[in-house]
Amino acid sequence: MTQTMKAMVLRRPNTPLVMEERPIPAPGPGELRLRIEACGVCRTDLHVVDGELTQPKLPIIPGHEIVGRVEAIGAGVAAFTIGERVGVPWLGHACGHCPYCASARENLCDDPLFTGYTRDGGYATHAIADASFSFALPEAGEASALAPLLCAGLIGWRTLKMAGPVETIGIYGFGAAAHIVAQVAIHQGKRVHAFVRPGDQAAAKFALSLGAASAQDSDAQAPEKLDAALIFAPVGALVPHALAAVKKGGAVVCGGIHMSDIPSFPYSLLWGERRIVSVANLTREDAREFLSLAPTLPLKMHAVPYPLAQANEALSDLREGRLQGAAVLIP
Repeated sequence: MTQTMKAMVLRRPNTPLVMEERPIPAPGPGELRLRIEACGVCRTDLHVVDGELTQPKLPIIPGHEIVGRVEAIGAGVAAFTIGERVGVPWLGHACGHCPYCASARENLCDDPLFTGYTRDGGYATHAIADASFSFALPEAGEASALAPLLCAGLIGWRTLKMAGPVETIGIYGFGAAAHIVAQVAIHQGKRVHAFVRPGDQAAAKFALSLGAASAQDSDAQAPEKLDAALIFAPVGALVPHALAAVKKGGAVVCGGIHMSDIPSFPYSLLWGERRIVSVANLTREDAREFLSLAPTLPLKMHAVPYPLAQANEALSDLREGRLQGAAVLIP
């Protein structure tokens, strides 16, 4: 008798996910099959479902913040054992031979696969993952608290690194990534100012509870000049606001994979060797660094659990700004 799995599947953009029952797949060479414990719901998933990322493999199982247990191992895999807890992030495979991969920039690979976008992801009871792009996770801790580390944490970490050696930062858009990276930055001794959706007092209060020095609407003037601004909200209009807030020589780092158009702004906002930088995906080195660091920090993970069948509700709550922290699906 064929064993089956359950998955929430996107058949066409801008339509609800549909629960499907499928045969449980066998891992190929170099692959793992995971029984999923939890999968985070990321804003990138929302961009896929809403058609803002335009080249998904359809039908697709979304989800790229996967925490699971190794259930089966393909040929040639020696790094993992049955039952081991493993995490799978957004970058699911890189070619290994393009100029970017050859220069330690696999996040820019010319022929990548992305979990939950061009290969099936974690809104399911089981998933297949490339073992080379999977990471051992600690046994301690709830799976729901570990899942957001696999993208919100990793992208937040890369965004913070790209800001450079700074002391004062502003974080625009206080969702899953921001709530993790703010705690990391504060632990490092940085002063963090939070900028939230106008009128969102709950988000402002949340930021302050995590140790932010201030919290104000995203269109408000910063309380002091910033060394860098990190933007996680997919709102291009925030770029000129952030440029106006940073010091000469400062950076505005855009951490999202999708953003609305940036409006025109006077050159004077950019002058003074200010920089606008985007973050593209992540590298395995980013993952190794952050996943080693995270257990040593007193991170307060705010995970909101949803049953797998309620994936559409989780996406809707994220879309409408009804979440503080990160939504996580529990099969």
